[in-house]
Amino acid sequence: GELLGPAAAAAGAVLKVVELPPGPPVLATLTAEIRGPATAKPEDLDRAAQALAARLRQEPFVVDVDTSAEARPAELHFRLDHEKAALHGIDAAVAAQALRTAVGGTVAAFLHESRELSPPRVEVRLSPWQRADAQALGELRLQGRGGELVALAGLGRFAAVPRDGTIHRKDLERVAYVLAEAAGRPPAEIVLDVDADRVPAGSAAAPAPRPLDSRTMLHNGSGLPWQVPDGFTVSWRGEGEWKITLDAFRDLGLAFFAACLGIYILLVPPTKSYVMPLVLMLSIPFTILGILPGFWLLNLLLDQPVAGVANPVFFTATGMIGMIALSGIAVRNSIILIDFVQGAEKRGLPLETAILQSGATRLRPIVLTAGAAILASIPITLDPIFSGLAWALIFGLVVSSAFTLVLVPVVYHRVRARAPK
Repeated sequence: GELLGPAAAAAGAVLKVVELPPGPPVLATLTAEIRGPATAKPEDLDRAAQALAARLRQEPFVVDVDTSAEARPAELHFRLDHEKAALHGIDAAVAAQALRTAVGGTVAAFLHESRELSPPRVEVRLSPWQRADAQALGELRLQGRGGELVALAGLGRFAAVPRDGTIHRKDLERVAYVLAEAAGRPPAEIVLDVDADRVPAGSAAAPAPRPLDSRTMLHNGSGLPWQVPDGFTVSWRGEGEWKITLDAFRDLGLAFFAACLGIYILLVPPTKSYVMPLVLMLSIPFTILGILPGFWLLNLLLDQPVAGVANPVFFTATGMIGMIALSGIAVRNSIILIDFVQGAEKRGLPLETAILQSGATRLRPIVLTAGAAILASIPITLDPIFSGLAWALIFGLVVSSAFTLVLVPVVYHRVRARAPK
């Protein structure tokens, strides 16, 4: 990048070195879709896209900012004067063919060489500098009536017409894209910070930059305002990773709720109670208390920067899958404890004594089971995609097992104490 970057900048090009992300394909990690009113021109969309791109270039840890805007050079259009052409006996098709040959080229013959497997073509075409020169094109001679040669410039005129370029559409609307990549920073933080700095069109708010370490999820924004014209909308939920993230966590959240509901339904018949399954499931929420702080501590202690950029482990969709898997393990530990307590009570032991014996007796099986699952998850932490699942299992198992041994017996004791004799 240090060697090729200046060369690309000098040529007006954008140089990117990116890794194909796992999962569904996206245009870029950060992709903003800019839409305008029906009367908006492509140039208006390009200007709005450039305004957002300029703001993204000011955001820390955002690289490879680009837009779908294209250079729109003028094109030469030849407008034939049909009356003059008719006077000289020249048909419009002849003039069009002459221009097509001069600019695009026409195969005149094939060069037959014994050493060539496929005979190369011989094309007739003007040199590159002549193809874009109206004066050079105007000097082309066409044969008119009686064999006279007439210059093309005498049959019409050339006009420079702005080129439309590529027009992007989505959902039957014109759209412009702003693309960027995140370097060692969650894309969600970047989207929230940049979107919080958007101000209404015409606003003259003075910039008050805020450093990155002073921002929070409840107080976003860097204090660098940006704006797009009235009637233009900016959406981050289009073709970028933000949409994939929202959809994945929405679907996995519904799956987590369905898994908890299924566990509850399965526990109601054997316990013959609507309250006892909730006691057994108390350890499920505490897996979150282990996973989220665990990821924070992991990145605080083990993050190894690459080329000066942080390389954190994020709580991804695979981490959410690990949290769903933990719900079954946590409930199983609770069942092991409470089943021992109920068995001890049937043998005539007092409730408090049964609870203490359950902790002492079931401690080793619970710890050994959690330890085996943790050791099995360690090799998965080396995988770039499934490392989130492994770390979620490790942190969730440690905390949920500890809470299961303490919290579930305490709550069970309180429920039994309040139950009618």
